Amino acid sequence: MEYRKLGNTELELSAITYGAFAIGGNMWGGNEKKDSIDSIHASIDNGVTTLDTAPFYGFGLSEEMIGEALKSQDRSKVQILSKFGLVWDGSNNGKGDFFFDADDNGKKIPVYKFASKENIIKEVEESLKRLKTDYIDLLQIHWPDSTTPIQETMETMDLLIKQGKIRAAGVCNYSVSQVQEAQKTIQLASNQVSYSMLNRKIEADLIPLTIKENIGIIAYSPMERGLLTGKYFTDSKLKENDHRNGYFGQFDLQKVKTLVEELSSLAHEKEASLAQLVLRWTTLQKGITIVLAGARNAEQAISNAKAMNFDLNNSELEFINQAISKIK
Repeated sequence: MEYRKLGNTELELSAITYGAFAIGGNMWGGNEKKDSIDSIHASIDNGVTTLDTAPFYGFGLSEEMIGEALKSQDRSKVQILSKFGLVWDGSNNGKGDFFFDADDNGKKIPVYKFASKENIIKEVEESLKRLKTDYIDLLQIHWPDSTTPIQETMETMDLLIKQGKIRAAGVCNYSVSQVQEAQKTIQLASNQVSYSMLNRKIEADLIPLTIKENIGIIAYSPMERGLLTGKYFTDSKLKENDHRNGYFGQFDLQKVKTLVEELSSLAHEKEASLAQLVLRWTTLQKGITIVLAGARNAEQAISNAKAMNFDLNNSELEFINQAISKIK
């Protein structure tokens, strides 16, 4: 495994980071608790020291399972990245930006983006309890909230740093202008954004800014929620309540299938899976600090970690980039 410094912080994070969205279960068709905890342990055993979660994932379940899984681990050797700002329990009293209706076993739950000082402090205390820890290594706003001044949100995170409850402050899904506004109040450690072979928009403006400002980029959805593993094209049966039924509709699936087929030959040469090739390529892109990879069980977790066991030379990277260019 390779470990990388996050922005201007002292945090050293694993290049492949455990993404804990799927183990929350909601929106992913459910998951088994034992499998989830085993996947966390397997990740750590294979060099993945960094876990990314959020209160929203499973309405607290993801954080709870991480807290349980880490009871047997040395907390000082694991970095927990969590978030705030997606409210589903009604505690915002209708304040904030309405985001969407989440599905909880057939029940619609309205989710709001809300990042006021009061709400941040409340969410962090709840996260600390679920995670069974007294500090979070990196706290991130989950989505921008247009109803709360960015200055208020950043000042609150700065307060939490001074209180020792978090070690660093980051954002997620922030635009260039939002990052610049936040930087007026606090030095951001990172911006967590969607980035993949099929979605490279941030290369145009966000990456140059974050490199200049020494802000890390945490890439999520590098495998486009499993689409780039190729499994969808051989076994396309998804559970009815799996959000990917709609998500995959944004892509030209025939072109993606062609890309997957082209890259499979290189993956075979590298004695790697297609998923590992996709992850490794992502870690090697300019400005990308760490890459999130979800795992529902130990086998998937080990496979993700092993994506760092091989390298890609310039000609191989060029081959991949040429194949990607045909998607446009």
